[in-house]
Amino acid sequence: MSEEVTSASLTFHDSRKREKIPEFENMETKANRAAPSHLWVRTALRATLLLLLLLFIGLRILWIMIYKQQNVQEELQRNMCLHQMGNVNSSEKIQNLSEKIQNLSEKIQNQSITLQTLATRLCRELQEKEPGHKCKPCAQDWKWHENRCYLLYHTYDTWENSQKSCAHHNASLLKINNKDARDFVKPLRNSYWLGASPRQHSTYYDVKVDDSIMSNIWSKSNLTDLNKWYCGYLSGEYIYYTLCSDRNYAICEKMSGPVLVESVLG
Repeated sequence: MSEEVTSASLTFHDSRKREKIPEFENMETKANRAAPSHLWVRTALRATLLLLLLLFIGLRILWIMIYKQQNVQEELQRNMCLHQMGNVNSSEKIQNLSEKIQNLSEKIQNQSITLQTLATRLCRELQEKEPGHKCKPCAQDWKWHENRCYLLYHTYDTWENSQKSCAHHNASLLKINNKDARDFVKPLRNSYWLGASPRQHSTYYDVKVDDSIMSNIWSKSNLTDLNKWYCGYLSGEYIYYTLCSDRNYAICEKMSGPVLVESVLG
């Protein structure tokens, strides 16, 4: 009987073992099936971390590039500002230098004018004491009055030839259209051709010397044939007209040159 019991026990134990073995096999199968899933998750996680790392590195590089670009732009703007400031400073320096040069030029010019005025005044005094002094700014035989030189051309000739003779001396026939010319001719007593415009008639054109300054008789006229025209001449206190082909003395005039300081001091 004991052998039966033992045999039964062994049979029971074997059956339990047999029952347990399939369950264990099922668990191993499930574990083996679950293992690839964990591996895939691990791989995906690594890939994700790697992508995040690469993204971080990319963002870092992009930030560095933007930062450098901003620095370059700021440096460029700073250099442009410095360049503009340098241009402004240079422009101001040039302007200041130009103003100084202009002021110096004005001072030199004013001093030159003052010196010229003094030399002219001194030369006039010398002329009164010693007529014909070398400081006179007019050529020989020319009379110096104010700022002009006058030549009393004592050769009888026609108006046209007298005009040509004055032109030969770089001068022209006298026009009494200013106070200095009027004051110069008042003491004269001879008759002289003047630079009045020729007229077709001799009547109604007589002009008093004092009124000649504002007269329109000094307007220019370009004429080729003056045989039948009338030209003006000075006689006493009046300006009369006669045929241009008549003969008379003439008065030439031109601007005087500057009085040389050396000629006054020499």
